[in-house]
Amino acid sequence: MTERILGIVGGSGFYNMPGLADVGELRVETPFGPPSDAVIRGRLGDLTLLFLPRHGRGHRLTPSQINYRANVFALKKLGAQGIISVSACGSMKEEIGVGQIVIVDQFFDRTRRRADTYFDCGVAAHVQFADPVCPDLARILYDAAVRLGLPARKGGTYVCMEGPAFSTRAESRIYRQWGVDVIGMTNIPEAKLAREAELCYATIAIPTDYDCWRSADADIDVATIVQALLANVQRAQDLIREAAPRFTLPRTCSCPTALDTALITDRGAITGEVRETLRPILGRVLGL
Repeated sequence: MTERILGIVGGSGFYNMPGLADVGELRVETPFGPPSDAVIRGRLGDLTLLFLPRHGRGHRLTPSQINYRANVFALKKLGAQGIISVSACGSMKEEIGVGQIVIVDQFFDRTRRRADTYFDCGVAAHVQFADPVCPDLARILYDAAVRLGLPARKGGTYVCMEGPAFSTRAESRIYRQWGVDVIGMTNIPEAKLAREAELCYATIAIPTDYDCWRSADADIDVATIVQALLANVQRAQDLIREAAPRFTLPRTCSCPTALDTALITDRGAITGEVRETLRPILGRVLGL
């Protein structure tokens, strides 16, 4: 029987979640360099959780410095079948309050300088990304939030900006005109890479502020965000503890077969070096 393994990518406090057994630390090497930090592995019943601090412990990395390819590759290499992203964000709508949980279902990419694919080294693939979030994992998260009585919103568009500076007021107002729901700096290219790695991916987005579009509020600053983050760590842990055990195998979504119709390079033209480098990503579709 295949072991159920879920990656949790978020702040460094999440791996201190009560109730974990057999907690240990793993250093993972990848062809794309080191991930943000060591992976913390723990057991929640018969489920294995792999916690990866996205910015490194102590928050050492800006969103643009994060090695997203290494992070997702490391979790895939360790056997993860899915990733739950826990992300602080800004609310772009009056009705989405600070602290409300948004289980987003769409992304709008405004990043400019991030490596965002595994297929730039002698093999080309084009994955379907019209619906970038795994519907099954998103449903599990939303249903868990409802059971816990947490304020939750099902669906929403997350616009991912480059950062690390916050938005200008003009940018913030234009994003609102586009109809986006929340704004953040980290979920792209994370979600794209998860799809290429045939992993289920869903986001727990927790607004910490209203960006800078709401003139009645003080402009956003780091101190405000940190205070809101600390206030929501327990809530996010509770949600993960409630939702994660309901992630079941075999997966019935399209995520585990994302490469079936994506690989365009002739199999015979893929070198042995590339096959070995991308073995965790291409192994299934190439029969490695």
